[in-house]
Amino acid sequence: MRIGQLAQLVGVETQTIRFYEQQGLLPPPDRQDNGYRVYTEKHGEGLAFIRRCRILGLSLAEIHELQSYQDDPHQPCTAVNALLDDHISHVRSQITALKALEKQLVSLRASCNDDREVEACGVLAGISEGNMHQQ
Repeated sequence: MRIGQLAQLVGVETQTIRFYEQQGLLPPPDRQDNGYRVYTEKHGEGLAFIRRCRILGLSLAEIHELQSYQDDPHQPCTAVNALLDDHISHVRSQITALKALEKQLVSLRASCNDDREVEACGVLAGISEGNMHQQ
């Protein structure tokens, strides 16, 4: 199949496929005499795996590491579990940071009511004056 067909099959843009090839996450496809890339079902499976990993918020490096574990399927899952534990920790840190950001935004929003004109806007004044707690 061609790149457009693969993109449609998996639900990504063609540029995304090329990017993953450049990053070494997808093996380069064979090419026809006319230069067109020829993708196989294996490319589709690999691309679907990458896409699901990205939905989980895994980085390209983490995906590459998981792929290396897939290439050696007879090893224990210890390294895979450790990678996921690290990712969970990262996600938890992001949640904490987002909660702090939410608190800051709610506080900033509370500094202004809808009856004011923009020149007296507490939100804009708070941002301009830096009256926000830094994380």
